[in-house]
Amino acid sequence: MKIAITTGGGDAPGLNAVIRGAVLGALHRGWECVGIRRGYGGLLGEDSVIPLGADQVRGITHLGGTILGTTNRGNPFHWRDRAPDGSWTERDRSDEVIRNFQFHEIDALVAIGGDGSLAIARDLHAKGVPLVGVPKTIDNDVGGTVATFGFDTAVAVATDAIDRLHSTAESHERVMVVEVMGRNAGFIALHAGLAGTADVILIPEIPFDIEKVCDKVRRRDARGRRFSIVVAAEGALPKGGTATFKDPEAHRLGGIAEAVARDVEARTGKEARSLVLGHLQRGGSPTTFDRLLGLRFGAAAIRLIAEGKWGCMVALTPPHRVAAIPLDQALATPKRVQLDSDAVATARDLGTSLGD
Repeated sequence: MKIAITTGGGDAPGLNAVIRGAVLGALHRGWECVGIRRGYGGLLGEDSVIPLGADQVRGITHLGGTILGTTNRGNPFHWRDRAPDGSWTERDRSDEVIRNFQFHEIDALVAIGGDGSLAIARDLHAKGVPLVGVPKTIDNDVGGTVATFGFDTAVAVATDAIDRLHSTAESHERVMVVEVMGRNAGFIALHAGLAGTADVILIPEIPFDIEKVCDKVRRRDARGRRFSIVVAAEGALPKGGTATFKDPEAHRLGGIAEAVARDVEARTGKEARSLVLGHLQRGGSPTTFDRLLGLRFGAAAIRLIAEGKWGCMVALTPPHRVAAIPLDQALATPKRVQLDSDAVATARDLGTSLGD
């Protein structure tokens, strides 16, 4: 067997652990591994296909990023090319991907990515490519799996930032609004906000009332706690309003922390500052949990290939088992914070405002 591995979409801590787990799992069976560089670009003349052996994956488990490179603009079904006049054209290059897949004599593909990359994998599988998916996103919003690798690291980074903001917020008696990633899911904001003892946590699943946020700030002020920490998911939105975009055409979320800080300062008279953590949450060394989950997912992907479970995705299922679920099932419903979850109940029991 000749196994190809590709990493697509945004990078996430633990990607290299998945690659190592898959490569060593394949080598253990006497199989050959190659890596497709930069998403599917390596099969489309944008990059290359490289050998992956024990030497190539030695010492990479603790490294952030991906040794194969990645892109979130590499959908072969909607490939974008820039014309000489600067405009963009779009075309379907999926048949070209399949032809080059066969040219390189690849028997199976391990497609590592979030919901966008896994949707591409599902569509390639529908056209006859034998493959297995591995869920990757710091947002933890892929269905069918308890957790995705990268999420734990992102929460740890965000929690550390919130911890550091407490002292400066208290020293200056300010309101600090921290914006974290997560797209339309509030997992990072909720978990990091709880762990970092934030006073207000705003998530997309619970549209917020800015006056309720200000009430929390005023109540703390009245008790002599003259600072507040607000954690806002990038997709958080006010009641009756819409999410905030820094690039509406590209649907890139961003700017909610600045908007909340501006409104809080105007309504309460308290000095407010905003901070966007951004790609800090993607970078750096993965946590122990993400390293282990990445290795488990990579090795499990090879086991699924050995069993011929095509069109499936590896998933972490209760009680902490790695199992196979169909890609269609994983992509059917995006995962969101459940309003009756223990984490939401904990926030309410602790007196944390959720803006509602």
